Amino acid sequence: MDQKSKSKRHRATRIGRVVSNAMEQSVVVSVERLVTHRLYRKTLRRSTRFMAHDAENECQVGDKVLIEETKPMSKRKCWVLKEVLQKAKV
Repeated sequence: MDQKSKSKRHRATRIGRVVSNAMEQSVVVSVERLVTHRLYRKTLRRSTRFMAHDAENECQVGDKVLIEETKPMSKRKCWVLKEVLQKAKV
């Protein structure tokens, strides 16, 4: 199979809020999801934190961002910032 006939692999994307930007070229993004309790059927809010690569250091805490999965860049960082969807209210 040559390079032209391969279809581009679908990469996972997530939307979340920036909770930390203290590092150089990295941000921590919290992604929330709703899950239903198996026994009581109550809807619960769960969150997961992802480290994402921010090459231009453009994100601030509170920004709503879109991140995309990529090859691992370090031990914990395998997501990259695609775009800032909404800036934080100052």
